[in-house]
Amino acid sequence: MEHICSSCQPVRPIEDWGTVYLRPIGEMLARLIEEQTWKVGREGCESNAFYLNYTSKEQFLEMAEWLNSLPVEWTEFLQVKVCGENDSPALREWLPFSQLAARFQNMDMVSIITQEKFTSFLQPIVDHNEEVVAYEFLLRAAQGEKPFNPFELFDVARRTGMHSFLDRAARISAIRRSAEVLPRGIKRFINFLPSSIYNPDYCLKHTFAAIQRYDLDPSDFVFEVVETERIIDMPHLQRIFNVYRSRGVLVALDDVGSGYSTPDVLGQLRPDFVKIDRSLIDLCDQSSEKQQRIEEIVQISSSFGGTVLAEGIERREEYEFCRSRGIALAQGYLFGRPAAEPLAMA
Repeated sequence: MEHICSSCQPVRPIEDWGTVYLRPIGEMLARLIEEQTWKVGREGCESNAFYLNYTSKEQFLEMAEWLNSLPVEWTEFLQVKVCGENDSPALREWLPFSQLAARFQNMDMVSIITQEKFTSFLQPIVDHNEEVVAYEFLLRAAQGEKPFNPFELFDVARRTGMHSFLDRAARISAIRRSAEVLPRGIKRFINFLPSSIYNPDYCLKHTFAAIQRYDLDPSDFVFEVVETERIIDMPHLQRIFNVYRSRGVLVALDDVGSGYSTPDVLGQLRPDFVKIDRSLIDLCDQSSEKQQRIEEIVQISSSFGGTVLAEGIERREEYEFCRSRGIALAQGYLFGRPAAEPLAMA
C-alpha cells in the first residue's frame, strides 16, 4: 500500500470564519473554556473534546493567545484542528497545540510558507577555466514581497510542522525557475532536507513530476543536503540518494569538513559532488592545517569519483590554491552573488 505523508500536502491557511476543535480536555480546562464568551460546544465531538467557534481572524488569535497563556501542564498534550466554515473536520488532521501556538506567533512567516511568497535566486558555479557550468538555487522573497531570512523561515517551518511542505515547495520553485532561465546542459544545484522526506519513494514524486512537467533533463539536476541539516540516520539518507539516482539525477553532500559532514561519511555516501565548507576555504592559502584537510577531502573524493566543489570563495588566492589541488568547481562572491537572473552568457 502506498504511504501518503500528510506533511507533504499543501498547508491550508487559517480562514476568517470557522471552528477550533480541542482534545483531550481535562476537568479544570473544561471549566475555564465554558466560562469564555465564545460559542463553545461538545456536540458531535469525542467525550473529552470541545469545539470553539470564531467569526474573525482577530477572534481566532484571541482564542489562541488565551490558550497559550494557560499553564503548560494543561496544554502540554492538547491537540487541535482548525476548520474553515465549509471544511469537514474529518478531513483536517489533529496537530499538537505547540504547533498552532508557533503558527500564530509567527503569522508573517507562516503566510510566506502557506502562500508560497518566495522564488529562487541563482549563484554561479564555475569550472577550472572560470566558465559558468552550474548554478545553486537559493530561496528568496518573491518580487514585491517582504524579504526574509531563509534560515529563520525554515526554523519557523520546523516549529510549526510545515518543514516538509516548505522543503518540497522550495524544490519545485527552483525547478520551475531553472526551466525559465537556464538552457539544457547547465547543472542546477537544489537543496533538500533529509528529515522532510519520510518515504523517499512517495515524498519525491512531486519533485520528479516537476522535472518531467517542465520537460527538463534529469541529469542536469544535483540535489544536495543543506547545511542546516544534521546527518543522524545514515541509512535513511542513503535511501534518499538511491531514489534520486534511480531517476537519473545526481546528489551532493554540502559543508564537508565542518560539523556533521566530516570526511568519514564520504566513503559511506559516495556523493557525486562534494562541497567543501566555506570555513575551510576561508584564507586556505594561508593555513597549512586547512590545506591538509582540504587535500584529505580531495583524496577521499577521488577514490570514488566524486567531483569536489569549493564553496565560499571570496579571494583570488583561495581560488588559485583550490585549483592547484585539483578542485574542479568553485562557488563564491568572487564569481557572483545570488541574483534573480543568471549571469549574461558571453
